[in-house]
Amino acid sequence: MDWSVIAESLPLFGRAFVVTLRLSAISIVLATVLGLVMALFREYRVPVLSQISAAVEELFRNTPLLIQLFFMYYGLPSIGVRLSAELCAVLGMSILGAAYMSGAFRGGFGGIPHVQTESARALGLSVPQMIRYVTLPQGLTRSVPAIAANAIFIVKETSVFTVIAVPELTNTARDLIGMYYHTNEYLLELVVAYAIILIPLSLVLTLLERRVRRASFRSA
Repeated sequence: MDWSVIAESLPLFGRAFVVTLRLSAISIVLATVLGLVMALFREYRVPVLSQISAAVEELFRNTPLLIQLFFMYYGLPSIGVRLSAELCAVLGMSILGAAYMSGAFRGGFGGIPHVQTESARALGLSVPQMIRYVTLPQGLTRSVPAIAANAIFIVKETSVFTVIAVPELTNTARDLIGMYYHTNEYLLELVVAYAIILIPLSLVLTLLERRVRRASFRSA
């Protein structure tokens, strides 16, 4: 192991680390918001939007992210739509993540006792009021474990961005290995960089899940 090689490449990995972290954070936020909206459309069976949400969820969950990125980056320019590599990465990951997040939210919503929604209707609550006072408070807490797993999945899947030349961690490691052949050193930096992102994220999400579980138990 040549530590001088690692020291020399640290600035490049530092920049790639920032890119990976930024794209991951944006994708997680967009996927969570979009997934929640899609889940609500399907939960309340909103005409047209419910069917569109179901179609998007099925399409993106059942096709590889690699193919989706290829289509957006290399296929769309043939019809005059040109997107930057980073925008394609964020769009692809956000929509894929939203498809999984929608499933997570719907699983949480499905755990709400049916009698509560019936009681809300009997009290004359409107749909927005039902969402605010019944669906979201209980559904979100039940969805936390699945949401946490999906967030970690999104971070790990950023490695696929290398196929459209986004300068993230995996792409940087691959380029350096191809130029200088110091495989062990660059792979070590790659593993450490992902661990720096994923381990704290996993710990934070685990603590959040425990807090939510305790709060649910006390309220019960």
